[in-house]
Parts: sequence; structure tokens; C-alpha cells
Amino acid sequence: MVDVSRFLLNREYRKLYELFGEELRLLVTVEQFEALAEEYTAGVKAFHITMDDTLNRIRMINWMDDSGQKGIQAMIDEKGTIGGLMLSPIERFPESDAKQTDSVFRLPFNGQWYVFWGGENVVDNYHYVEESQRYAIDVIKTENAMSYKGDPSKNESYFAFGEEILAGARGKVVGIENNIMDNEPVGMTNETEPVGNYVIIDHGNSEYSLYAHLKQGSVCVKEGVEVEAGDLIGLCGNSGNSTEAHLHFQVSDHPDLFRVNTKSLNINWFGDIKVKRGQMVYGGV
Repeated sequence: MVDVSRFLLNREYRKLYELFGEELRLLVTVEQFEALAEEYTAGVKAFHITMDDTLNRIRMINWMDDSGQKGIQAMIDEKGTIGGLMLSPIERFPESDAKQTDSVFRLPFNGQWYVFWGGENVVDNYHYVEESQRYAIDVIKTENAMSYKGDPSKNESYFAFGEEILAGARGKVVGIENNIMDNEPVGMTNETEPVGNYVIIDHGNSEYSLYAHLKQGSVCVKEGVEVEAGDLIGLCGNSGNSTEAHLHFQVSDHPDLFRVNTKSLNINWFGDIKVKRGQMVYGGV
């Protein structure tokens, strides 16, 4: 195993840099990385693994220091090449972390899904840094630690593509989009329409759930209709700013995600479950 934390704590920065993939080296020179790593690890005595998982033959490892204030995230391929590395201070927002939605939400799908992004720090959840998306989750479907089978450039190869997406709680549909093409070949993104096809549901008390990146033409509810928790609203897709089929789900205090003051709300999940990066979660009855 490539122990990134050991290289850093032993100040073996150049040895670690030699393991960087070509794209990562284009982002930072060895001298820049040495300076960054030296500053980041100052005063740190130990890092501890908080997540170690493999997806699509890429090993994903997170570390955190004893203070809980510094994190590391690495993505390492089967040859030991580091394709992604993040050294990130752990900023926390305890006030909003502690305040959950009034509505209780069930997981908006059936069966077993994998949490690719989710949690209450930026290492587990890249959304966390942005107030408007802080408690969003991104989930995919996997089998045997793979999110697809067959040609990875085709949407139909991904286990999540075309899966049913369900209302998370009772409410009224107040926004939909159904005409955005799914990205193909997979890996291309549509940054012009970042949310892709979506459904927005008003649950009262200024709580609005968003189901994003749905499959083109799959949205099966109309604005103004009332839905119950578990009602079918569309199918999982790969539309918008999405690199593969997945569901982006969040609850906000306003239906417009891109309004300047819109805030993401920490979700009160049925059964008091925690939805965190690297976990399998189970929807349905």
C-alpha cells in the first residue's frame, strides 16, 4: 500500500511526488508540492485512516490528524500511481451541522446504493465547502466494487442508470426539467445546465428537496402535483454536470439552488441514519 501519510510525516516529499500521475504533476511542480506539504504537516504527529475503499479499481483513502483539523484524500490505481491527492484543512460548521430538517426523509431510492460523496467535512463531502450544497449527497450503484459493467463510455453500462428515483418525503412538486440530454460518452459534462434534469419538491417549512442529474425524458411528475414519500418521480441519469450516472440529492431552504443566499439543510434521515462517503445505504421498506 502507498502510505501517503507516512511519506508526508517522514518529509519524503520528493519520493511521494515520484508516485504522482502525469495529470497530477501538471497541476503542481515538485518544488511547489514540497513547500505545500512542509507547511501543511507542521505540528502534525500522526494521521489516521478514516476511509479505505476501492471503486472501479481505484483505491480511495482518507486520513485525518489527531486534532481533526487536517485531512488527506488520495486516489491510487492498481499500479500504485497517485491520480488524485488533496491536503485540506477541516473547516466545520457546528451550528448548521446540529440543525436538521423538520421533515423526515427516507432514502430516495430502493435497494443498495453507495455513497460517493456525503458527510460533514470536506474530505468526505466536497460539497461541504459551499453553503448552498453543504449537506448534499451523491450516490451510485455498485456491484463487486464496480459502478459499471461493459463499455465505460456508455450510460447503459452503469448500474445506476435508469434506476427508479423516489420522493424522499411528502410534498408538492414545484419544479422540473426533463429535456436535458444525458452525457455520452461518459466522462463528458454539461456545465451549461449543471443540475441536468431534476425534480424539486416543497415540503413546507422552507424545505425543498432536489433530485438532480435524472435521465432525459424520465421525469414522471408535473409541477403542482402532491407526492408521498416513496412515490416514483423519475429515473437516475447522467445529465448536467455529471461524470457518470448518479443521483445528487439535497434539501435547501429555497427552491433556487443558485440564489445567492440559498442554504443547504442537514437532512433528518428516517431511522436516524448517517449517510457518509464510503458507506452502503439501503433504501426501501
